[in-house]
This record gives sequence, C-alpha cells and structure tokens, in this order.
Amino acid sequence: MEDINIKQLTLAVRTIAEEKNLPEETVLSVIEQAIAAAWRRDNGEREQEVRAELNVNDGTANVFVAREVVELVGSDAVEISLEDAKKVKKDAVIGDIIEEKHEVVSFGRVAAQTAKQVVLQRLREAEREVVLEEYEDKIGTIVTGTVQRVEPRVVRVELGKAVGIVPQSEQVQGEFYSIGSRIKVFIKDIERDNRGPQLILSRANEAFVEYLFRQEVPEMETGAVEIKAIAREAGRRTKLAVKSNVPGVDPVGTFVGGHGTRVQAVMNEIGDQEKIDIVTFDENPDQFIRNALSPAEVVKVEIDEAAKHAKVFVSEDQQSIAIGRGGQNVRLASRLTGYELDIETSVAAPKPKEAPGRKNIEDSLMSAVEESAE
Repeated sequence: MEDINIKQLTLAVRTIAEEKNLPEETVLSVIEQAIAAAWRRDNGEREQEVRAELNVNDGTANVFVAREVVELVGSDAVEISLEDAKKVKKDAVIGDIIEEKHEVVSFGRVAAQTAKQVVLQRLREAEREVVLEEYEDKIGTIVTGTVQRVEPRVVRVELGKAVGIVPQSEQVQGEFYSIGSRIKVFIKDIERDNRGPQLILSRANEAFVEYLFRQEVPEMETGAVEIKAIAREAGRRTKLAVKSNVPGVDPVGTFVGGHGTRVQAVMNEIGDQEKIDIVTFDENPDQFIRNALSPAEVVKVEIDEAAKHAKVFVSEDQQSIAIGRGGQNVRLASRLTGYELDIETSVAAPKPKEAPGRKNIEDSLMSAVEESAE
C-alpha cells in the first residue's frame, strides 16, 4: 500500500461497516481519525489539533488544523498571531480558535501505515464496544460461560459473542478452572480504559451469592423475605443476615430450605469448601451482634454506638468458636453488622449470694433475741 487513496477509503467505509456489523458513521469517524493521524504524520507536528472530514459523496477529504490566536506566538504548531489569523477570519480576536483547511489527496507510505494501524485498532475497539453494549443491561446478573484461557492473573471466559475476564481478586480461592468447562459468572462491570472496553466478571463477590439465593428462594421475589447484609470470604465462608417481612415466616428456614436443599444448591455452585452461615437480622444491634457471631454463645455485648465498636463477652469455652479459624468468624460478623467487634472472655459470674444472705438475717435475728433475753 504505497499511497493511500482517499477515493478507495470512501468506498471502503460501507464494506467495512457491513463486514464488521458496525454503523457506517462509526466506521467513517474511525477513518477520519486515521486520515488526521496520517496527515499529522506527513505534514504536521505531534501536538497539533487536527481533525479530518471525509466527503463520502465525492471521495474528497479535508483536514482542519486548529490554532489559538495569541499575541506572541510560542509554537507555530498550536498558535497563530493575530495578523495571520485575520487573513483567515477577518474578525478574529485574541483567544479565538482558528481552523485552517487543507485538502488531502494521498499520503506517503509511512503515513499510510499509520492510518492503517489506527483504522484496525479503532475498529477492534468499536466492535468490542458494540458487543459490550449488549451486556450493559446484564450488569448485576449471572450468566454461564465457557473458560477460554487460564492465565496467571486472569481467567478469560467466553460468553456468547463477548469474552470477559475474571481477575485474580474476583476468583474463588482454591477453585480450579479448566479450559472448556462451563461456569457461572457474575457480570460485575464494564471497565473502559486505554486498552478498550473490558467485561469484568466475578465469582468471589457477595452479589454472586445473593443472586444464586435469589434463584433458589422465590419468597425473595415476593418480598416475604430479604437479605439485609452479606459478608463473604470466597472459598471459605459466607455469612448472610436475613429478615422476614411476613409474620410467622421463619427467614432462616426459608433460605435453608427443606432438608437444606436451597442452601445446598447454592453450595453446589460455589463449592462445598465454602461454609454458609445464615443468621437472623435484628434491628437491635445487641441482638444482631449475638446472631452474627453464631454458632458462638454470647454472654454480654457492650456497644459504643458513636465509634461503631462493640465489646463482646463470651465464656472461655466459646472464645475460639467466636473468633473462628484465623479470626474469620469475628471478621465476617464485624463486616455483617457494621460494628468493629472485640471478643473478650468473661469470668464466670459468681453464684448469687442467696445462702449467706439468709444466714445473716438469721444471725441478726438470733442476736436480737439473745439481746432481748438478757
């Protein structure tokens, strides 16, 4: 491709649009960006503000270079003196942006290559953008995909037309992903950065568990029960605080399901190595903290509301249960309740001093009797 021919480019717009299933105006704007880049390569300087306009009807292209009108020109590429500006636009004043028009016929070889690279790269981005727009309204849902590639830091998952990535932080610890296997993934977000749009998927976030329960617990749809809070350490343990909005409906039982079928269905998806604790949400923080720390039994809770901090007293034999392996139970309970929890052992409460009390009364009674007898 020695020279790039503008006429050929105009004809290419429609063909590319059809092939790539992209709107013509998208392809047109990509080619205009490429023409601007190529023109800058041949005739201009890097800092220049250059835009191109392609006329599809007659196959011509014009390039417009924008320069600011200044008193003293520091750089010709981006600035123009007032007297020169007036030649282009009679009523130009300092601070105006003046655009000068240049007709483009063809480019040299290097510029043509630049244009080609820009076109290819931008078209790829535009294609991905179109594909990802279809997923925009699926953010926050779970879809099934196929593991396409497993890299050290990300797992690439194919979902129909698009390919998404599961970053390391969104993978479940200890989970093995084999190429070609079907997995459920939560569509977390579409990230747009300089590498183009990227579909971010997750298996490790709280919303993944919530969505799985939503599929197993029809009462959530009717609003009879709801999940008030979730704290999760993927692959190890999840705590759910649930609440019933209908008198007589047991929220925990509803989520567990008869013979544990509902909770088991969720565990089958996230892996049996992850335990799921389901506790009752309570408006009263004291009771909620007690529930959240289950299976540990709590003696007393002292809450500092302002600091969102609570001291939790448990008997010595319950301490290791309350804290959990590696501090996991108390960590998840803290996240679930929103209070920083400190576990302390309470000394076994002394027995009520009932017997000595009675004896004292008897003693004083006896001495009173003795005194009166004297």
